[in-house]
Amino acid sequence: MSYIRSGVNLNIIFLSLYKFILKKTKYSQTKTYDYTQYIGGRDYIFELADNQTKGYMTGQGRGIKRGDYIILCNGSKSRRYQVQEIDYYSEPPDMWIALLDDVSSQ
Repeated sequence: MSYIRSGVNLNIIFLSLYKFILKKTKYSQTKTYDYTQYIGGRDYIFELADNQTKGYMTGQGRGIKRGDYIILCNGSKSRRYQVQEIDYYSEPPDMWIALLDDVSSQ
């Protein structure tokens, strides 16, 4: 009888662990935001820093978080950046400033 009981307990433990891992990966997925249709200087501000491998961007959009990617257009080329840090303004609530790392060549 104790074997059956511990088998059930193990199933419950593994099922709980599986649900936890599934939930954790669902929320930790990164997203990519395409800003190539926006105009720099009007729709967002981007300033290069740290020997042109990083930059600061001020823009608008909801849900952008650390680890996400932003694609920007630089002339005829597009560059892919990863959000290293992001802080949202209190007003308007969808405006933010972020430190971006250029990952186009990676």
